[in-house]
Amino acid sequence: MRRTTALRGAAALIALLPAAAMAERGADGHLNIIYYQAPSILNPYLSGGTKDIESSSLIIEPLARYDEKGERVPYLVDAIPTLENGGVSQDMTSITWKLKPGLKWSDGSPLTSADIVFTAEYCMHPEGGCAQLSKFEGVKTVEAVDDLTVKVTFEGPKPNPYLPFVGGQSPIIQKAQFAECLGTKAPTCTSANFGPIGTGPFVATEFRPNDVISLKANPNYRDPAKPAFATVTFKGGGDAAAAARSVLETGEFDYAWNLQLPPEVLEKMVAAGKGELVTGFGTLVERLELNLTNPSPSLPPETRATLKEPHPFFSDIRVRKALSMAIDRPLLTEIGYGQAGRATCNLVPAPEAFASTANDACLTQDVAGAKALLDEAGWVPGPDGIRVKDGQKLAIIFQAPVNAIRQDFQALIKQWWQDIGVQTELRTVDPSVFFGGDPGSPDTFQKFYADVEMYANNFDGTDPEAYLAMYKCGNEPRPETGWQGENINRFCDPAYDALIDKLGETGVFEERTKIAKEAHDLYMQQSVLLPLVDRGRVSGKSKTLGGVVLNTWDSELWNAADWYRIK
Repeated sequence: MRRTTALRGAAALIALLPAAAMAERGADGHLNIIYYQAPSILNPYLSGGTKDIESSSLIIEPLARYDEKGERVPYLVDAIPTLENGGVSQDMTSITWKLKPGLKWSDGSPLTSADIVFTAEYCMHPEGGCAQLSKFEGVKTVEAVDDLTVKVTFEGPKPNPYLPFVGGQSPIIQKAQFAECLGTKAPTCTSANFGPIGTGPFVATEFRPNDVISLKANPNYRDPAKPAFATVTFKGGGDAAAAARSVLETGEFDYAWNLQLPPEVLEKMVAAGKGELVTGFGTLVERLELNLTNPSPSLPPETRATLKEPHPFFSDIRVRKALSMAIDRPLLTEIGYGQAGRATCNLVPAPEAFASTANDACLTQDVAGAKALLDEAGWVPGPDGIRVKDGQKLAIIFQAPVNAIRQDFQALIKQWWQDIGVQTELRTVDPSVFFGGDPGSPDTFQKFYADVEMYANNFDGTDPEAYLAMYKCGNEPRPETGWQGENINRFCDPAYDALIDKLGETGVFEERTKIAKEAHDLYMQQSVLLPLVDRGRVSGKSKTLGGVVLNTWDSELWNAADWYRIK
């Protein structure tokens, strides 16, 4: 009787335990993920491409992330440092992070503060080209207080001290693995860049750049019950339609990212019953970048597409504005995204507190106004309708990664620009190459060997400070940085820089939003970046895949450790 009672009690206790607590690492077998933009590297410090940042987030982690609400949540630490808990100094010049005790790298060695210090040294190295350098804007020192404690000191008060080591764009890398990879040596460390040792739920067992990543569960992951999947295939390449079909129609894959397809196409695929869409709006903006430097192949490599040689006609703001005015953004949005898009004139469309209304004139196409501006700038229509000035045709090369919607956009924009007398040559680039960051390739978005290019990106979290800081003077890609850098159009304005510096020193939220909008509007009104569509994230998941929480504020794979098979 006593034994029976004991067994009943044990059964009751087991029933009350959460499912995760009863799980066994790897019990759900294999997971298939497809990104039609294939990763080219597993080190986000050497690539600004989303596919590289997100694939690497399965392996390497920051101290804290942003959740689906845009709120900071601890990952490698027990708590987010704040003024209230003493983690942020009262004068706001420093932040102190305390690692969870007992954390291990996937090779079994301990994670310590030395790894965090090294990560900062790696990105901030003066001879390196770090793709995420804006995350370390205003950092004076990063020092280890003890094995589990690191202190970040800023050059002045930093009301938003959560840029370094927070979010998928600023993870911790292992000092032991990357010690010989500082500065100019960073791109040469192939084994480290292709197979980083991490603290995340998975370990890369094989990486074929621009093709496929094979991963296995990290045996030293901090939660013994996670991840649920023993192995992962991360397939790259193809196109959005094939990726969508593989999840929604055939069930070959479990998760497909960034399904840039017309809404009616996705609806038909969903009807097959194998999968479902996961969507959400954040800060993902499809845009045109206008090159302020000369991309002509006649220039020497050290001069081409650098500040040493200004663009022959984009240096005139009237030309840049004319290109913007000729575009029908609502029509692009309707054709390309339907309800999953919103026409925008802003680089920062969200959160609402930071979203400006000062640039909304671009929502109305103005072909006549565009022609008048070009007339004023001295560009006269030639016999073929293409404008000419001083013997030079108004002819541009417009490149974009291969994508059905983007190619539709290119065709429409080319027609609108032709209507105002601009000759446009369209160029398409494989997404894996375009977003790859290979310093030897002529076709990366950073190198920008074209006049105009189109792509989309976003920023971690809900505060745009680091995102806006990308466009400060000196952040442009160039040969000296291995063509790494975030200021893609090569914009430089001391007045803009001063506003960003002021933003970094301002703590009152209302004042921060005011300054951020002022800086944003100054930049937008220069027409060097032309926003088109505020894109909702649209991805697909199998109906048998549980735990997926779409996050528009961090890596889409931010909680892959929590994914499981629905049985």
